[in-house]
Amino acid sequence: QVQLVESGGGLVQPGGSLRLSCAASGISFSVFAVAWYRQAPGKQREFVAVITSGGSTNYADSVKGRFTISRDNAKNTVYLQMNSLKPEDTAVYYCTVYTGLGYWGQGTQVTVSS
Repeated sequence: QVQLVESGGGLVQPGGSLRLSCAASGISFSVFAVAWYRQAPGKQREFVAVITSGGSTNYADSVKGRFTISRDNAKNTVYLQMNSLKPEDTAVYYCTVYTGLGYWGQGTQVTVSS
């Protein structure tokens, strides 16, 4: 059974940093692209960042230069380093693996507020 578990969210002040983790079981991250999405209250889920099996990355314009996605295949974990956080980054952050089968984690809440 495939499980994705996000962690690392919390409350942070504007300008602060957080590192999110997405740990997988039942599937090997190393052969798939893995992405982060987020959903703010009252808004649709939106793409944040993706990392391919080869390590190539792509980011939403809104987070480019502030967020960094990375992977540790030995730990079967993907990370999202978030710096210079803004109030508009407040959302539930989800990870997904691009297998075509719709595997998503349960999400982790990130709140940016003073």
